[in-house]
Amino acid sequence: MPESRSVFDRDIYRLLVEQTKDYAVFALDTDGRVATWNAGAERAKGYRADEIIGQHFSVFYSPADNARNWPAQELQRAAAEGRFEDEGWRVRKDGSRFWANVVITALRDDAGQLVGFSKFTRDLTDRRRSEEALRESEERFRLLVEGVTDYAIYMLDIDGKVASWNTGAERITGYTRDEIVGAHFSRFYSEDDKATAPWEELATARRLGRAETEGWRIRKDGERFWARVVVTALHDPQNRLYGFAKVTQDLTERRHIQSLEQAARNVGDFIAVLAHELRNPMSPIRTASHLMAKLPAEHPSQKHLREMLERQSNQLARIVDDMLDMARVTRGTLSIEHDAVDLDAVVQAATETVGPLVDREMHALTIDRRPGNLTVHGDAHRLTQLLVNLLNNAARYTPKGGKIALVMSRNRHHASIRVVDDGRGFAPDAKNRIFDMFVRGPDARTSSDGGLGIGLALARKIAELHGGSLEGESAGEGKGASFTLKLPLSTQPTEPRRAAAPMPDVPAQRILVVDDNKDAAAALEMLLRDLGHETRVVNGGRAALESIAEFRPDCVLLDLGMPEVDGLEVARRVRASGLEPQPRLVALTGWGQDDDRERTRAAGFDAHLVKPATSEQIAGVLARAAQPSTKGSTNANKAPTAMTPIEMR
Repeated sequence: MPESRSVFDRDIYRLLVEQTKDYAVFALDTDGRVATWNAGAERAKGYRADEIIGQHFSVFYSPADNARNWPAQELQRAAAEGRFEDEGWRVRKDGSRFWANVVITALRDDAGQLVGFSKFTRDLTDRRRSEEALRESEERFRLLVEGVTDYAIYMLDIDGKVASWNTGAERITGYTRDEIVGAHFSRFYSEDDKATAPWEELATARRLGRAETEGWRIRKDGERFWARVVVTALHDPQNRLYGFAKVTQDLTERRHIQSLEQAARNVGDFIAVLAHELRNPMSPIRTASHLMAKLPAEHPSQKHLREMLERQSNQLARIVDDMLDMARVTRGTLSIEHDAVDLDAVVQAATETVGPLVDREMHALTIDRRPGNLTVHGDAHRLTQLLVNLLNNAARYTPKGGKIALVMSRNRHHASIRVVDDGRGFAPDAKNRIFDMFVRGPDARTSSDGGLGIGLALARKIAELHGGSLEGESAGEGKGASFTLKLPLSTQPTEPRRAAAPMPDVPAQRILVVDDNKDAAAALEMLLRDLGHETRVVNGGRAALESIAEFRPDCVLLDLGMPEVDGLEVARRVRASGLEPQPRLVALTGWGQDDDRERTRAAGFDAHLVKPATSEQIAGVLARAAQPSTKGSTNANKAPTAMTPIEMR
């Protein structure tokens, strides 16, 4: 029974080997000649048993492998180590190649003598091709990613450290692969953002699978760039997070173009708004001047018309002043005085200024100044301007008969002024945008007094120049708005308010008026004659030089922008002429910036007035003009010389 069982086992083993088709299973003698052959070997290699038994197994190897004696080396290693495994190209009977997994096992008898080798070969060509295709695909993808220059494409590990780096990432951020791989990606954020923004980005990607943001990022050299960033969470087949893919696009140039386009739209809108705002006062001015010409001088309406002209000309002056102030803000040249300022006085002045608008709109304005005696360090004029802008804003955007409240309070080291209205309000997400230049309310176009859209922007800048802040809040459109001004308190006491100086008593003088605008020159001449002065008017620079030499004025009111010879050149020639005594030169011009004043000072002017100048301003400079100018003169009290023409180059 045991013998028959042994025979049965041998038969089963033989059948198992011979009929196995997925593996080539055969034996080699000690020299490497094929001793047995199964169906799988015939299927894999193409040889029948009678064709291959007795041949050396090196026929299955390529000429290159045989040239390096690789078959013999395989047998040597199997004999020495008991087993040898390898993968490589093998050759079929028809010369075609296939990728084979080979296991050679040394066979020894009970005495340990080598009697041959068993060889198992499996055809893995399909798997090899799939793996090669995958590797080629991965390589193509790697080359694609690394070759992209318009996008930074890289991997992060689960902690946010950079794990890969492409050419676009180096171009956009300035870091090389060696400098950045292994570093945390938070270094691409500003100091203010890096404590929270990177972690929020990763948390969002973990939670939602993807996070997309736009914002400022930092290059290696510290320069900022505007980036669109997409972070995608990556998971393995078991859905375990193993990192993040991060794609960054530099949109700085696009953002700049969009900013320029928006600026162009803003300028276009501003010009349209400015034209509207200028026409508002111009219309009643034209009507009033027409009526005044038709009515007798003693008619009761003349007083009302004069008051109308005064109000509307003040409105024009305010518009011009606001534009000049915003130009100073844009250039960073807006300056403030530094004195102790009583906020009670600021509130009083501001409410008096906006009173006519509040009354016209029939608003109820309440003032709560309970803290009292709040002193800040700064510029009373600018703070009044700030508060006027806030109150004007409330009055304009509150329907007729609305409620406006101004509340003062004190919070430790800060004074607070809050302006609250029950008007149109704004969307909560617009709380910062409303402080941008040229931003107006949605219905400003239909309002008769919508403003230029620069009041809030100017107000915030003035607050910041005082070391304070200005914030706006609203629960939504139609739900009113509040604006809160906070200013640091000052310990410096305020000085008692001085009474307004009376109109100075000006002695009669010889005054030359020079302006190419004939109407402006004629109106100024009438004012000066009414004040008792002897006058002469010319409308150009050349005529001015001739008149100064012949008329010998005590004072010259001189416009700057004139054809041929401008006011600056007239002043320079007068100062260089040697004329004695030198007249006082007063610039009367629409140019009122700081650099304009510096230019007139350098040209030799004694004073600089900005149109439209008030009677008080003109009287003030004429009072000083009673003292002869010392500019360009070695002896201011010297008697007049004979008429000397001033050189006209």
